Amino acid sequence: MQTNTPPRSTIRLTRRGRLVTLVAGAVAAGTAVVVPLLLLAGDRDQAGPATLVIPEGWRASQVYDAVDKALRLPPGSTRKSLGKAVLRLPGEAEGNPEGYLFPATYPIPEGATPESLLRTMVDTANDKYGLAPVAAGAQRNAMNLHQAVTVASIVQAEAGTKADMGKIARVILNRLARGMPLQMDSTVSYALEHDPVRTGQSDGQVQSPYNSYQRMGLPPTPIDNPGPDAMRAALNPTPGDWLYFVTVRPGDTRFTADYDEHLRNVAEFHAVHQSTAPAQPGGGVPWSSSSPVPAQPSVG
Repeated sequence: MQTNTPPRSTIRLTRRGRLVTLVAGAVAAGTAVVVPLLLLAGDRDQAGPATLVIPEGWRASQVYDAVDKALRLPPGSTRKSLGKAVLRLPGEAEGNPEGYLFPATYPIPEGATPESLLRTMVDTANDKYGLAPVAAGAQRNAMNLHQAVTVASIVQAEAGTKADMGKIARVILNRLARGMPLQMDSTVSYALEHDPVRTGQSDGQVQSPYNSYQRMGLPPTPIDNPGPDAMRAALNPTPGDWLYFVTVRPGDTRFTADYDEHLRNVAEFHAVHQSTAPAQPGGGVPWSSSSPVPAQPSVG
């Protein structure tokens, strides 16, 4: 390789955890991290101040791992530091920062510690969520802030595009209002600590407060750290009566209030994906609430 200025590159993580590398306008996708997501402290002289990038939708566990790597600490160090971090979390969070590690690019100053970085993320969330419109939006939808963040985290995990976020938020609120289980496999995958795309039908039997196929209401905590678009969707959902949705193809998400129509959409989903979808636990194709099939038709 020549020693002149290298091509500019940017790294971002997609919603499903696939790495996308943008180099001088060219796009390449892969599943292995080939370049760091952050600049480490030792690189300051060559590349300026080190920064830590927290993508939208990362779970707290991913943030902890990134902080460990950024500070060159043994794995698990950041998680162990939670008790010393003194984070300004709402009482409903019960000390769990999931949902409040605000996605952004953070500088890593000299002398940074896991506690200081986590505090900065939570303080940033408090600055964003402490605004009057946020409180008004939550109240308008009969939620407190913690519930609104939890809804936003599900929206973040379920939405394939920004355009779908408001409708997915409306499905969540409509199902809650009707006393229907959410039936979102993003919550099941959180309980199982794996990616939603790997969720299979047998996973719906897991005994967990995050299993929204078996439990009513919202999960006890957010399931990731949502970005501003997902939070706006949770506070200002698109008007509609939808109760079901399924992404038949990328960019083609079908929303409906009619159970029979939903079953037809799900059948089309299976027809499209059965020859290409990888085998899932239980032998089925993915059954996420991007493609939920409730055990019984729900009646309002």
